[in-house]
Amino acid sequence: MFDALNFSDLFTPTVNPLEMVIRGSVVYLSLFAMLRLLMKRESSEVGVTNLLVIVLLADAAQNAMSAEYRSITDGLILVATIISWSYLLDWLSYKSRFFNRLIRPGKLLLAKDGKLLKANMGKELITEEEIMIEVRSSGYHDLSEVREIYMESNGAISVIGYERPAGGSNRHGPHKRS
Repeated sequence: MFDALNFSDLFTPTVNPLEMVIRGSVVYLSLFAMLRLLMKRESSEVGVTNLLVIVLLADAAQNAMSAEYRSITDGLILVATIISWSYLLDWLSYKSRFFNRLIRPGKLLLAKDGKLLKANMGKELITEEEIMIEVRSSGYHDLSEVREIYMESNGAISVIGYERPAGGSNRHGPHKRS
């Protein structure tokens, strides 16, 4: 059983390691840019960078395990590249206000002083009905009771009223758009 297995083939790269790093970098950064442009808001608690890492790592690990690259080392180089980009983008976002704004969108005002801001709602493709669900689940009956409504960078919708609603705060926490 083990005599047919060539251990050096398991760890000898079959693709130039620099090529693996370049390929992994180009794919990661391209997907990140496309998702960031198309999906302005992060959905739920999983951010775009985290989602990318999960998907790309699963694919990279699968290929390495099924011998698509023909060596474990090839797969590990690609996995290390993906994790490195994810860490670097998170680090840049933490260290730099510019990169934080570039990587993570800010909150978006959806309503002010009881008036819906249709242009901003259109940017996020959120309907009046969705807004009203959040208003009611926050304990308010009407938009006239609401000072501001925001879509947060994580997709949650925050409703800020003129005064605390009687008998109810949003017991289930803020709504998260997916």
